[in-house]
Amino acid sequence: MKTDDLIRTLASDETTEPHMTRTLFAAVGAAVVLAGLVWLAMLGPRPDFMPALHTVRFVFKFVFALVLAGTAALVALPMSQPFDQPSKWRPLLLLAPALLVGAVIAELTMVPSSEWMKIWMGHNARVCLMSIPAIAAAPLAIILLAMRAAAPARPVRAGAIAGLLAGGLAAFFYAAHCFDDSPLFVSTWYTLGIGFVTGVGALLGGRLLRW
Repeated sequence: MKTDDLIRTLASDETTEPHMTRTLFAAVGAAVVLAGLVWLAMLGPRPDFMPALHTVRFVFKFVFALVLAGTAALVALPMSQPFDQPSKWRPLLLLAPALLVGAVIAELTMVPSSEWMKIWMGHNARVCLMSIPAIAAAPLAIILLAMRAAAPARPVRAGAIAGLLAGGLAAFFYAAHCFDDSPLFVSTWYTLGIGFVTGVGALLGGRLLRW
């Protein structure tokens, strides 16, 4: 059977999409559990976790990471399919960056410019850059495995979305440990960590998801 014929056959199979949906959602659920277990084994929550929940900047880190992971998960399903169809959810990927940019602008208007460098560098930039990829490794592997079963039409893009999803999950858990709550810090060091995972996902996707 030719590749085009196989794609048309898969597209006409009504059982394919529900099966892929269940497989991917199960993989995302397992990725959440794995990310939580790795985070707990490596880091755990910061000592003042409960009091910090009453501060807007601390809570914002979770909101940003959750929105990023959630929108990536919405895009991951159509991106996993063996026929190339534009996802109506793709514009939502701009939501998390927009939230972060808004938070950074708000912070810069409220914090004296003499403090910008201090809050930008924070105290745990190196830990952040190491921890997010480490927490994301197992979730990325299981999401890529689920996508491989679905045979995506665009392997590199699918791998990048898998990396973005895994990076967002890792950032969500890492935020509970991180003492640096500044949106300026998050916009730099969290983004670099998530970007690294996304790049690794794209690289692995190009190799592992091609068919």
